[in-house]
Amino acid sequence: MTADFNFTTNYILEDDCVKLRPLQLEDMHTLTHFALTEPELWRFSLVSAAGEKGMEAYIHHAVRARLEQKEYPFIVYDKRSKQYAGCTRFYDMQLSNKTLQLGYTWYGKAFQGTGLNRHCKFLLLQFAFEQLGMERVEFRADANNARSIAAMKAIGCTPEGILRNHMPLASGGRRDSIVLSILRNEWLEGGVKQQLQAKLV
Repeated sequence: MTADFNFTTNYILEDDCVKLRPLQLEDMHTLTHFALTEPELWRFSLVSAAGEKGMEAYIHHAVRARLEQKEYPFIVYDKRSKQYAGCTRFYDMQLSNKTLQLGYTWYGKAFQGTGLNRHCKFLLLQFAFEQLGMERVEFRADANNARSIAAMKAIGCTPEGILRNHMPLASGGRRDSIVLSILRNEWLEGGVKQQLQAKLV
């Protein structure tokens, strides 16, 4: 059974290490330093937030997409360092079909490889499958983004194939996109939840 999802509700997901809350326009002041000092974070992204104007446009687009009931963006807070670390979101939310995509995820360099991503993904997947009743959560990435693909596989995603020449890159040209997914039965009964939970300890 699918729970009612309200785009106007401020859903907060958290554990001992991380807190995800809805992204707001005011967060531009918190996140702009990443855009100014680490523009390479968006090397493989379809939408770049590099530079002050880039971050402003990125956040405005994300917040507008939520108002239009298309996407639900979160800002990520690392409780251990007491710092904001990046962003992630649900998008392509087909609630009647019980599917959504999880992506637009980025973290500052200091937060990469710290286990933060696993905590975020666990909370997001738990919410999607156990509260929203989703049957499928899909992930996509640039087929050349080995780091991102490895991170997705590490949380239990199954690769499904490549969409060739799929989308234009913010830096120019087009990319091949790899599609990965986790299904509801894999999360609840197939061991994906337990394996990911074990990696959080």
